Amino acid sequence: MKLKIELETHPYELNIEKNSLKHIGQWVSSLWKKQKIVLISDTNVFPLYGKQVEDALTLDGFEVASFVFEAGEASKNLATAELAWDFCAQANLTRTDGIIALGGGVVGDLAAFVASTYMRGIHFLQVPTSLTAQVDSSIGGKTAVNSKRAKNMIGTFAQPDGVLIDPLVLNSLGDREFKEGLGEVIKCALIGDTELWQLLDATENADLLREEYAEEIIFHSCQVKRNVVIADEHDNGVRLYLNFGHTIGHAIEATAGYGKVMHGEAVGIGMVQITKIAEEKGHSPKGLSQKISEMLEKFGLPLTYQSWNEAELYQALLHDKKGRGKQIKIVLVPEIGQAEIHVIEFEEMKDYLKK
Repeated sequence: MKLKIELETHPYELNIEKNSLKHIGQWVSSLWKKQKIVLISDTNVFPLYGKQVEDALTLDGFEVASFVFEAGEASKNLATAELAWDFCAQANLTRTDGIIALGGGVVGDLAAFVASTYMRGIHFLQVPTSLTAQVDSSIGGKTAVNSKRAKNMIGTFAQPDGVLIDPLVLNSLGDREFKEGLGEVIKCALIGDTELWQLLDATENADLLREEYAEEIIFHSCQVKRNVVIADEHDNGVRLYLNFGHTIGHAIEATAGYGKVMHGEAVGIGMVQITKIAEEKGHSPKGLSQKISEMLEKFGLPLTYQSWNEAELYQALLHDKKGRGKQIKIVLVPEIGQAEIHVIEFEEMKDYLKK
């Protein structure tokens, strides 16, 4: 399966294919001339696939050096980025050389940020190995690291030259890691794909999704993201639909401590919470938050977390990138398969945080 991201200034393709990781050397050769490559990965993913990727790239004539950092959201910061920049400089990477991100969302965000800022920007490729990264963060050109105050506060827009998605790598994920990716899949269904919602509704559990429908849920989710990215590359209009559940979700991640609540888990909690209050305000249909809750529960995702502190969450979301002056844009679902943007005063967000 292939999906084209038909951007005017930087078009590229998503390749979704089982066993495609084995042929990564040929794939990179089809996109880049022979050059130096810095492979950026983490301590979880590199032991699984690093040598395989290094060997395949070397066999196809590339010169490869690997930068591996400690796995986890807590590593997605400027300190790790500086270590990566220094590694690239020591490897004598030039502006005609490239970076490949091999890993989940943390690796993809960090590696893309490093590529987009090293020597004012060099080209890069995404090879996502988590479900969250395959259906969301590897696509669309958002790069970022976290600050102490907010998730993804420091970043750039920079599109990759291609994305290679091998659904079979999902078999190496633990249960929690796979299930948290379903938070993003459910979000995609809610904002733009009723067929995907029906597939999820008809599937009994997360194991069946992984074993039988991985390619389908990846393809459907990527289609949703592709459509909004093409329509709004720089996040000023409909691309904000992808932030459904994220306004509260990012605040949860920041206040809980990066990595304590996983991204897809936080998004799921955020979707339920914002929809519950939207129902009370008449912006979403009655019963939608219950449907979302049942879907999340079926696939083993949490509906809340213990340390819910409205004041701390409110302070965290004041740094949300959808804020404009004293107002913030929030995303709501008027019915399954559709999304809409509401502009509200920041003060009103306190309503949406009430349990």
